[in-house]
Amino acid sequence: MQLAGKVAYVTGAGSGLGKAAAMRFAQEGAKVAVLSRTAAQINAVAAEIEAAGGEALALVADVSQPDQMQEAAQKIMDKWGRLDIVVANAGINGVWASLEELTPEDWDTTMDINLKGTFLTIKYAVPHMKQTGGAIVVVSSVNGTRMFSNTGATAYACSKAAQVAFTKMTALELAPYRIRINAICPGWIESEISENTTLRNANLRLPVDFPQGKIPLTNGKAGKAEQVADLMLFLASDASSHISGTEMWIDGAQSLLQG
Repeated sequence: MQLAGKVAYVTGAGSGLGKAAAMRFAQEGAKVAVLSRTAAQINAVAAEIEAAGGEALALVADVSQPDQMQEAAQKIMDKWGRLDIVVANAGINGVWASLEELTPEDWDTTMDINLKGTFLTIKYAVPHMKQTGGAIVVVSSVNGTRMFSNTGATAYACSKAAQVAFTKMTALELAPYRIRINAICPGWIESEISENTTLRNANLRLPVDFPQGKIPLTNGKAGKAEQVADLMLFLASDASSHISGTEMWIDGAQSLLQG
């Protein structure tokens, strides 16, 4: 098992990419703390991990709230006494709208969850990781990093681009403590994030036609959350022990076509 004896912490683990990562890590021997804003959802994920023979800790918190995220990290230490792997996955698409229609409140909500949430997750985890080193995975996106054709996704794309900058800035800071941090940039993946999307003006999208169904590698089919979880497992494991400060796209070449 690649993660035997390790403790992992995954935010936004109630569904989609976060749940897939948590399940994959548990399969590889990690004890997994799973965090979400929704108690029923995250308790169900923890129960599923335990039913499969793993160890889990369900945490309910809002990633944009400092006190809640500090408490969440401490609860992991209280239970297991160490923290080796962090996946900052919690995020929303938020409101997609023109600059004139996008409100300051819309902007703040997206930034608070996607960017501030990443900052707080990692800020309060790092002190507990310095003892043994470890790996951090930030879940960014093709939007704002290599793809800019989703008109109206300005707040979302900016939050995702900033996550990559955060990853690169902190990689050097954390390297002396043997803490690696990398970002992944998924394209269209089957998940529930679209449920957190508000498209304020359907006419805003530019009428651009792409060949091959937008995703060349799969002839238009979306990727699977489990495929992204496998990449996260690689970055969390010793197999990537010399990789830090790097972004990796996992999109079936979608962003090369649609960028």
